[in-house]
Amino acid sequence: MYTALTLFVFIGLTANAHADLHQPCHPPNMTGTMIVMSLKGEVKALGTFTYDSTGNKLRFKSNDSHPLNTSEHLDLLMFFDEGVFYEIDSKNHSCEKKSLQSTLHPLEIPSDATFLAALNPGSATVEGEGIKVNVWRGYMPGTKDYYSMSVTMGCLPVSILYFSESSPLLFSNMDIESEIKDPDLLLVPSICEGHPLEETPEGTVHSFLNEFM
Repeated sequence: MYTALTLFVFIGLTANAHADLHQPCHPPNMTGTMIVMSLKGEVKALGTFTYDSTGNKLRFKSNDSHPLNTSEHLDLLMFFDEGVFYEIDSKNHSCEKKSLQSTLHPLEIPSDATFLAALNPGSATVEGEGIKVNVWRGYMPGTKDYYSMSVTMGCLPVSILYFSESSPLLFSNMDIESEIKDPDLLLVPSICEGHPLEETPEGTVHSFLNEFM
């Protein structure tokens, strides 16, 4: 898997494309499954997500019962436009409200991303044996770290690689449906209502990405 991943990245990063002919697309509302892995193959998290692309809200709940999931339980509700998020623990009936220092996440192509190439993983000639994706690349704000993101022609995000010296991560999305199946998942739970915004320790960067590092 690591070899195939490296080859895919190499093709994407060395592709000769004309960025001025392409503009980042905007994804639809989505429900699906997300798996987060290190580039060494360690599973960081596996769970379901609900994304409101208009309101820019994201809920991710890890599936603790899945045999591949080796991470701690995560239940995150992100309000990117408001710059806040909630860490929810329904089992212990607790909640923390925190500030977002970065709004980068794996379901939306940043507006300053650069188009690299259109690729066909699988087969481009055999029906049902391939998928055409656009590959985008950009830098994470305030760092030298960068990402490579693959989306379908309908702007569904298939995968995104975050390259950093400390924790390079791969986010893969599966079983995506272009709808919000349960809108209540994007509402602030009652156990979080009225909670004050916690202070962010100096040097700490809160983001969706950092929750998996």
